[in-house]
Amino acid sequence: MTATGVTACGADDPSPAPARPAVSPAPGDHTLHLDWQGVERNYELHAPPGYRPGVAVPLVVALHGRPSSAAKLRAASGLDKVADREGFLTAYPNGIDGAWQATGGVGAVDDVGFLRAMVEHLVKTWGVDPRRVYATGFSDGARMSYELAVNASDVFAAIAPVSGPFEWGRARSDTGYKPAEPVSVVAFLGSRDRIADQISYGLSRWYRHLGCTADEPVWIDKDRTVNRTVAKCADGSEAVDYVVNGMGHSWPAPTDRAAAIDAGVVMWEFFAAHRRG
Repeated sequence: MTATGVTACGADDPSPAPARPAVSPAPGDHTLHLDWQGVERNYELHAPPGYRPGVAVPLVVALHGRPSSAAKLRAASGLDKVADREGFLTAYPNGIDGAWQATGGVGAVDDVGFLRAMVEHLVKTWGVDPRRVYATGFSDGARMSYELAVNASDVFAAIAPVSGPFEWGRARSDTGYKPAEPVSVVAFLGSRDRIADQISYGLSRWYRHLGCTADEPVWIDKDRTVNRTVAKCADGSEAVDYVVNGMGHSWPAPTDRAAAIDAGVVMWEFFAAHRRG
C-alpha cells in the first residue's frame, strides 16, 4: 500500500508510470490517492483553516450512497462548514463504481481494508488522533458505517448512519455480529423514507445484538417534528436515533425543508462526546 498511488502502465510500455506527488498536510481541500489491492483509490480531504500539521486532530470519514460520489455527499451534507467551525478533518472516499462492498471475499473488493488503510495514512501523516476517528454515511454509506463499527471497532469510536440500515450479511440473523470494542451510534431517519421500515428494523437488531435498553422517545422541538430515542448498551456504548417527521430518503440539513435538525451539527456533538479507550 502506498499513500500517493501509482498509475498502471500499458503492457507494451516497460517504463514505470510516474508516482503521484505526495500531498503535504495543510489547511484546505485536497485529493489523495492510495494503492489498495492493485487498484488506485482516491478520496477528498478537507482540512479546516485552523489545521496545523503535528497537532492531533479528530477525523470524520463520510461515505456516499449508491450510486453516488464523494463530491455529491460533500455538497449535500454541509460537513465542511461544521469541520471549519469545530476543527476536525473530513475524508470523503470514493467507492468503486459508486458503491461499497462490506467484506472482501475471493475476488471481491475489501472496502473495510481500504478504509482502514486510509485512516492509517491520515494518522501517520496528517496527525489524526487515533482515539477520535468517526464514520458517517448516507444510504448504502450508512450500511457501510455499520460494517466499519463491527469490523473495525479498533479504529472507529462512533458512527452516524443517515437514512440507511444495519442490514448486510450476518447482521440479519447472527446476534453475535457486533463490535468487539464499544462503538456508539447516532442514527438519523425520515418517517417518509422509502426504506424507513428497514432502517427501524435494523436499529432494533443493533439494540438486540448489543443488549441495549432504550428510554422512551422524546420530542426535541416544540413543533414535534423530530423525536429522539436514547439507549444504553451492555458494552458501555450508547445508541441514539433521531426520527424526522415528513422527511424522505435524504440527509437532514438546512437545505432540506423537511429537516428540523442539521445532522452534521448533531453528529459532531455526539462524536465529540465519544472517543475510544
